[in-house]
Amino acid sequence: MGGNSPCASCKLLRRRCTKDCAFAPYFPADEPHKFAIVHKVFGASNVSKMLQELPVEQRADAVSSLVYEANARVRDPVYGCVGAISYLQNQVSELQMQLAVAQAEILCIQMQQQVEEDPPVMMMMMPPPQLSNENELSHHHYFTTFGSSSTNNVIHDSFKRQSVFGHDMVS
Repeated sequence: MGGNSPCASCKLLRRRCTKDCAFAPYFPADEPHKFAIVHKVFGASNVSKMLQELPVEQRADAVSSLVYEANARVRDPVYGCVGAISYLQNQVSELQMQLAVAQAEILCIQMQQQVEEDPPVMMMMMPPPQLSNENELSHHHYFTTFGSSSTNNVIHDSFKRQSVFGHDMVS
């Protein structure tokens, strides 16, 4: 840089900023917090070595990554950004599972509506419930049994790989 305004690194390290300063293009004077956090976590000499080992066209991206990781390390000293990524991956997995459950529930509701609209077709598709007393098999009992959790599980198991939208669901 040279001249009146040293880069953020030279200012923090209290040294003279030269025109060939390795930090000047990536740590401008108006963003001192960027270098301060990177220096605190990685150290100025390590950052300098990292930047010198990279081609010039990759250094800006590397500095952005170092700033991101340094901020993550301040929040989570053990895992850094890996902890944040892991947390987000777990959230995605949980939301995918919730979506699969919701799609299965929609399918069950659609099946129940189809039974109500056209019971003879559905009765042929489903085996009759096993009853101890033959007199228990009545129209009312059959439909209340259909709504039970055991029957819903049968329906869910037979259709668990299908979704309402025609895509495979996670089994």
